[in-house]
Amino acid sequence: MTADSVSPFPRSSAPREAPAAVTAMVRLIRDSWAKSEPYIAEISQFFYGMLFTLAPTTRDFFPINMEIQRGRLVRALVHIVQMVDRPDDLAPFLRQLGRDHRKFGVVPRHYEAVGTALLASLKNHLGREWTPEVERAWAEAFTIAARAMQDAAASDTNPPSWSATVVEHRRLTWDLALVRLVPDQPVPYHPGQYVSVEVPQRPRLWRYLSPANAPREDGGIEFHVRAIDGGWVSRAIVSHTQPGDVWRLGPPLGRMTVDREASRGVLMVAGGTGVAPLRSILDHLALWGENPKTHLFYGGQAREDLYDLEELRALASVNPWLTVTPVVERGGDVPGFEQGTLAEAITRYGSWPDHDVLVSGSPAMIRATVSRMLVAGSALGQIQYDPFTID
Repeated sequence: MTADSVSPFPRSSAPREAPAAVTAMVRLIRDSWAKSEPYIAEISQFFYGMLFTLAPTTRDFFPINMEIQRGRLVRALVHIVQMVDRPDDLAPFLRQLGRDHRKFGVVPRHYEAVGTALLASLKNHLGREWTPEVERAWAEAFTIAARAMQDAAASDTNPPSWSATVVEHRRLTWDLALVRLVPDQPVPYHPGQYVSVEVPQRPRLWRYLSPANAPREDGGIEFHVRAIDGGWVSRAIVSHTQPGDVWRLGPPLGRMTVDREASRGVLMVAGGTGVAPLRSILDHLALWGENPKTHLFYGGQAREDLYDLEELRALASVNPWLTVTPVVERGGDVPGFEQGTLAEAITRYGSWPDHDVLVSGSPAMIRATVSRMLVAGSALGQIQYDPFTID
């Protein structure tokens, strides 16, 4: 699970209006959480203590060093229950999440323990603010979310996880590596999706990565990983991964895609390694001679951040439906490059009507780009993004 300041639920173009009872329930949850959030560290400590007492086997789901985990799970749970008034967006995400949690060996009694621990933690810190109405709202919202996840897990016939062997590890820059793996059996992902990974150097520390290629006959998957400050997993992958290492991969997640039959035009916006899922989609589209006109803006702070630019230009040279525009924030005028942020570059061309818009990159980049496009007149229903915690 992940809780980020960017919502992980791509918004539907015509969301259903939530019933009044659900709206009231969510309001109680949000109001009570606003009073609790300053105490997230204490709430998290109480939560894990209660959870491991109620269900000791859940301790094996988490890393040995619980400091790394901090308040991630609590924030994720809160974020999910706050979204119950958006069923069109929440339901698909919960189904994916339920399938993903099979990799831990999660069973129904674990959901019950998590819900009990979460409510007990909030009650312990809210005191008199924890009224029967607030407790009922939290319990009902968590029950809705847990039931959706359990139903999805029970209906999934795929393996809970896949083993994959590293066959290549290549440093592209000092902080960026390309890793190729071959799973023991093909992972049924769609171009544009992402998967959780566990590497032998960091057991139980699952992180999300996006395949940079469309599914292949041999099942091979390519990941592009940049080491980030404080990133336990990303730094281990870039610096210490070796051919022969065995990774675990969780079920595919995410709904970012291109409907080549229905789309009249596609705008792709990629920052840094956020190009990976878009590259996977382009790899898939390249199987056909005709596709919707697609314009990819690929950006970074400087020219060296655009590590995949030459490969993308080569792809565009043999696919007339694809245009690639590089964008840099600094470095002066470079022929063929747009200057400024990605948000600035794309909105110079207007609001991109009649285009499906796919945005991929850091949460900050996604926030800035989506906000700028909305101001420029783009419709929220045009835009797809799948933000997640990178490390």
